[in-house]
This record gives sequence, C-alpha cells and structure tokens, in this order.
Amino acid sequence: MAREIVLDTETTGLDPRTGHRLIEIACIELEDLLPTGRSFHRYMHPDREIDPDAQRVHGISLAFLADKPRFNHPDVAEAFLEFVGDSPLVAHNAPFDRGFINHELERIKFAPLPEDRWIDTLPLAQKRFPGMHNSLDALCKRYKISLADREKHGALIDTRLLAAVYLELKGGRERGLDLSVKPQQGASAVAAAVAYGPRPRPLAPRSTEAERAVHAEFVAGVLKDKAIWRRFGV
Repeated sequence: MAREIVLDTETTGLDPRTGHRLIEIACIELEDLLPTGRSFHRYMHPDREIDPDAQRVHGISLAFLADKPRFNHPDVAEAFLEFVGDSPLVAHNAPFDRGFINHELERIKFAPLPEDRWIDTLPLAQKRFPGMHNSLDALCKRYKISLADREKHGALIDTRLLAAVYLELKGGRERGLDLSVKPQQGASAVAAAVAYGPRPRPLAPRSTEAERAVHAEFVAGVLKDKAIWRRFGV
C-alpha cells in the first residue's frame, strides 16, 4: 500500500530567510489516499515575536507558546522525522512549508527534506481548475468539504481538510472519507467528501400528472406555437 504524509505548518511570518520560525506542525498518515488514524502534531516556541498579521490568521500567541518546546527538542525534530520516515510529503503550496521545515532542520545541523519528496496540491488544483481560485478554502468549498468549524487557520485542522481535498484531486471520491475531529484547536469536526451514486438518466419527473396536464393546457391555449417546449417534443 502507498504511504503518504499530509502536512501543514503555521509560522511567525512569511519568510524563514528573514528570521521567521515554525510554531506549529501537523501531519496525518495516508495509506492509498485514506487516513490510517495515525498523526503527528506539535507546537513550538519560536524564540521571537509573532507578526500581528500572522497571528490574525492562525490565532496562536506567544503567550500560548510560552511552555512549548523548541524545534530542536527530540520530541519535536526527531519525532517528526521518525513519523514521516521516507514517505512522500503532501502540502498545499509546498515550497512554503518545505522552506520553513528545512530552515529549522538546517539550524540544528539535520539534513533537509529534498524537493523531490514533496507533492504540491496547488499545481494539481491549478491544472484541474485553470484560472480559478485554488486556495485550500476555495477547494473545500468547491468539493463541498465543510469549513463551518474552522474559525482560524491551524495546522491540525488544515491538514485534515487538505487530506480530503487531496483525495478529491486524485479522483478518489467514490472511496469515501471520514475525517472527524475531536473538539479541539478551535474546531469540533471536519465534514469530508461523500460518495455519490450514479445519476439516473433521464431524471424521474417531480411533477404530478395533474400538474403536467395544467401545463400542457397552458402551452396549447396561451403560448401556442411560441412555446419553446414544442421544439423538444414536450
């Protein structure tokens, strides 16, 4: 079976090259596109302030992170690397997450995760929906994946949403997907893609015989030969 890791991060800002740091990382394990139930989630203290614009997006404050470990703690860096193993990493706009993770790894003299391990769902979406908005939010709305309980961006819930989107992008809707989340991190549940049955053709009529008789009388008596329905033999 194909093992993949869906991943998301939250950060103090936009660019690790200007000193910004990771503050949250979440991963979930997939086997053949479906979650196995195994996950990895950590908060980290960044040893710097969080940009106000970033905090407005994810809602994570420096005060909340006061007692959290640094990235170099074995329960963070080493545990993360052990969890992901050598599996492909799935992320939305992967260069952003890869840049921050590799920056943190290089700070502690660990080898970076090579680019060829990453699967970026953004170009997958852009190829399927050219010219359309392809943010994670937009894709969830397009695929009818509920965002009702997502008050802020958070690595854990965004990873679960991305897993549902990735399933759709890979054409796996018919397999179904349950991504329920316990109430935590500002969200109580994530509704996922559902399976659809075959669409009957032609569709069964939803009008009654009496309604169709009244309509036919109206067409014959009022619209006559101007009725568009007559062009289709109705």
